Amino acid sequence: MKKIIAVFIIFVLAAAAWRYRFALEKFFQKLPVLSEISKAPIISQTIQDISTPPPLVGQSNNPNSYLTREGVITWTNANRRQNGNLPALKENLALDKAAQAKLQDMFKQQYFEHINPQGMGPGDLATRAGYAFISEGENLALGNFTDDQDLVTAWMNSPGHRANILNNKYEEIGAAVGQGTYQGHTTWLAVQEFGKPAGSCPSVDANLKAQIVGLQSDVNQMQPQLAAMKSRIDSANPQTQSDYNAYNQEVANYNSEVQIYNNKIDSLKLITSQYNAEVTAFNVCLGN
Repeated sequence: MKKIIAVFIIFVLAAAAWRYRFALEKFFQKLPVLSEISKAPIISQTIQDISTPPPLVGQSNNPNSYLTREGVITWTNANRRQNGNLPALKENLALDKAAQAKLQDMFKQQYFEHINPQGMGPGDLATRAGYAFISEGENLALGNFTDDQDLVTAWMNSPGHRANILNNKYEEIGAAVGQGTYQGHTTWLAVQEFGKPAGSCPSVDANLKAQIVGLQSDVNQMQPQLAAMKSRIDSANPQTQSDYNAYNQEVANYNSEVQIYNNKIDSLKLITSQYNAEVTAFNVCLGN
């Protein structure tokens, strides 16, 4: 009788072991494969483009020189019309303000450059004047030009300044002219500010970039944690029921964490694709 009982106990233990072995294999087969992070890079967003050809010193020295803001803008648009029938630039008050600030600053600090002694350039002046832009250009001229037409013609004869005047991506213009003392001589200074306002191009959602950075950080943190969990599962050798229970719980936890990881990867791919599409559209608009 004792022998029969012993055989029965051995049979029960063997059956239990086989059962948990089956559970072990079943759980192990369900271990998911980690998704790969998208290899598509995040496109860099071009934010601002500023064109500043070397300032022009005019050859004219007309004692009766007289310049006007309105005339400079009129002759600028006349040249755009005569060279490719380009759209007329619209006068923008904020760009007028930036141009006037530049003019006054050059006379006050006695310099003739796009960047003032404090390091402030045309983009800074435009921003300070309240002009949000994605493209800007600045033309500077010094000299006693006969009139507005003579001034704009001098700019047109200079490749860099001509390129700004005829640049098809610019939509707006501001200008300032004034007579004063520069390096001991009475002369005129002239400033043109060209701009493509920020609203001209489709916006790029900054929140998408923040989400990408956050998801990437989460993924990077989860990778070593998942690797450690997988290593423990691979090296486990459950022998008792409590061992099997612990093992199966570890597998379940791993499965749950990998699902979260894979969901983050899917979201990362989707958001990166959307962000890159927005940046591409922005950059295409910027170049037009």
